[in-house]
Amino acid sequence: MSRTSALLMAVLTLIATVLFLTTTPASAAATRIMPLGDSITGSPGCWRALLWNRLQSTGYTNIDFVGTLPPQGCSVSYDGDNEGHGGFLATNVANQNQLPGWLAATRPDIVVMHFGTNDVWSNIAPATILSAFTTLVNQMRASNPAMKILVAKIIPMNPANCADCGQRAVTFNNAIPAWAAATTTQQSPIVVVDQWTGFSTSADTYDGVHPNASGDQKMSDRWYPALVNFLTPGGSTPTPTPTPTVTPAGGCTATFKNVGQWTGGFQGEVTVKNTSAATTNAWTVGWTFANGQQITQIWGGTLTANGAAVSVRNLSWNGTLATGATTTFGFLGSWNGTNTAPVPTCSPA
Repeated sequence: MSRTSALLMAVLTLIATVLFLTTTPASAAATRIMPLGDSITGSPGCWRALLWNRLQSTGYTNIDFVGTLPPQGCSVSYDGDNEGHGGFLATNVANQNQLPGWLAATRPDIVVMHFGTNDVWSNIAPATILSAFTTLVNQMRASNPAMKILVAKIIPMNPANCADCGQRAVTFNNAIPAWAAATTTQQSPIVVVDQWTGFSTSADTYDGVHPNASGDQKMSDRWYPALVNFLTPGGSTPTPTPTPTVTPAGGCTATFKNVGQWTGGFQGEVTVKNTSAATTNAWTVGWTFANGQQITQIWGGTLTANGAAVSVRNLSWNGTLATGATTTFGFLGSWNGTNTAPVPTCSPA
């Protein structure tokens, strides 16, 4: 081959390489998800394995679970990186400024946080724990101003050495929604995921605190729709907005809020309050959907549906309400086109 031909061939090869590199579309970066918490998340925290594999099997494959800790078993293949630090308190992590280093090492886009169990066990006041949560959220947003954050109402507690922990967990969980509503932003939304309702310490843990196989499954099932909301293009996470409360003559009220909405689905929560002067032992909430919405999963109540008409009755453990006391139930629903908020009514029954 002549020197001229060799030079021409080299030039053509260079041009072809440049064209390939400049015209081949770059694949989208994987969404980086940090599971954050204590031993319920990391030791071994097999709800993460169930969640990872469900996401993979339903088409959410361009994701990367991140953390400075490696997986700890679970007997299935999954992306096990996490920040589930056994024995850690959220208040200590905030006070000792530990999270910024983990964030810098992993650069998450989404944080999935089940934290506060050890703080509750240590009898730290809910306001102090939530102040620590605010510190952690501010650190997350310093790392990524568009950070999306899922925060759990923690699973129930009944450890052998802490008779008061069960009620402490309830008190802490009851304070989380108001904190989240005050802290969420359009750019960096916070969505509360109810891991407490429907979770049994006797059936779903092996020691009154840590989930067993059925508990892991329940936790994965609760995380999944909220996380899919963040992963789905066009998904939205509006700031929870209560609808008007209707007060019937019977003496209880029901208030609906849209916790999160995404294409074709949404999560709702209804707060029931006893407004009478006497303790009520049962309640029923009803409404009629305006746009053909349907409830696909419910927790904290027994559902009866007839077309657009919905009725939800209390369970055995949340029917008795003292004067001024409240309880909540939640549900997942489907919608198409328009998702008008329902206006529920409540009656003691």
